[in-house]
Amino acid sequence: MRFFPSNLNPKKCQLCSKESPEISAKLGVCKECILTQHQKAMAIINNTRVEYRKKFSLTIAPPKTTHGLACGDCVNNCRLGEGEVGFCNLVKNANQKLVRIAGDEKKGLFSFYYDPLPTNCVAGPFCPGSTSSGYPKYSYVDGPEIGWNNLAVFYQACTYDCLFCQNHQYRKGVHLSSPNPPEVLDSAIRKDTSCICFFGGDPAAQIRHTNAVGQLALTRAKKEKRIIRVCWETNGSAKPELMRKSTEIAIKSGGSIKIDTKTFDNELNLALCGTSNKFTFYNIKEIGKRIDERPETPLLIASTLLIPGYIDEEQVSKIANYLASINPTIPYSLLAFYPAFAIDDLPTTSREHAESCYKIAKEQGLQHVSIGNKHLLR
Repeated sequence: MRFFPSNLNPKKCQLCSKESPEISAKLGVCKECILTQHQKAMAIINNTRVEYRKKFSLTIAPPKTTHGLACGDCVNNCRLGEGEVGFCNLVKNANQKLVRIAGDEKKGLFSFYYDPLPTNCVAGPFCPGSTSSGYPKYSYVDGPEIGWNNLAVFYQACTYDCLFCQNHQYRKGVHLSSPNPPEVLDSAIRKDTSCICFFGGDPAAQIRHTNAVGQLALTRAKKEKRIIRVCWETNGSAKPELMRKSTEIAIKSGGSIKIDTKTFDNELNLALCGTSNKFTFYNIKEIGKRIDERPETPLLIASTLLIPGYIDEEQVSKIANYLASINPTIPYSLLAFYPAFAIDDLPTTSREHAESCYKIAKEQGLQHVSIGNKHLLR
């Protein structure tokens, strides 16, 4: 039995009446009912989703208007009727024309900063910025790249709607930022910048922009005869054709594709994240086929946020088994959860939970498993 803080009261599932501190009142239902009574559970959960989507003036669900204009850049495949806006809030049907980001699809909504290496990155335990991995071809130092920095690019939109979002500030940023072309980020690369990381929000919502930035970085690295690793930290929901271009850039630059596998069961993904995870696992499989093309440093890295009561040992076991079936060398990072955004009434991940999931992931055959955000463990 897991320990819970004394100030954390049990909540009741509205469908089965089960009570537990690991049931979120904001969701209103337990994990088991999401899986076994999915439609009823979704009707309850969507009350919270609608409330939060309206709060930030976001489209409630991916538009599916018959004969509408198809976007197709991500798993949502929004079909927009006249005047409708996509789930990511970046695409609109204006006079029967698909318009992206203020009318210029070459521009993106983002902010950026310089993060000293080694940084608190999902790939940290495995990447050239923190280890000897990839030296000397993809790293300046035989060990942590102390004195170098990562150009951290935060994209202010998302293809998912995670009710547990750990970076929910992007919902405000999408209304406040000005669109900028890829050249802005290319110009931001300093002499002491050894890598770029796209995150957010999620770069999947603006993957065409990330690919343009990545291509500019490859050109700069070749011209200046230097190292600039290009990495993505994403939910993996981008259109596979576009993700293949990202993978090419990552392979050539020494970077990685870090895919956050929120859940294994699609019903759970629909409930917690508002959309399907089918592209996530397809992209993992496709990228996984290319791991051996660049063995010097990991190309694909997976991670999972351990949400008490919802993302448990069973989910981790299924994800780890899938990863191991592709390539047992894929690094897998288990991340501690902190209550945030809509789901702010759950405890942080317990040490027992994290260690149990770690053991199970190893038992599925994965060779490189780590626990991240250990300072949050209770």
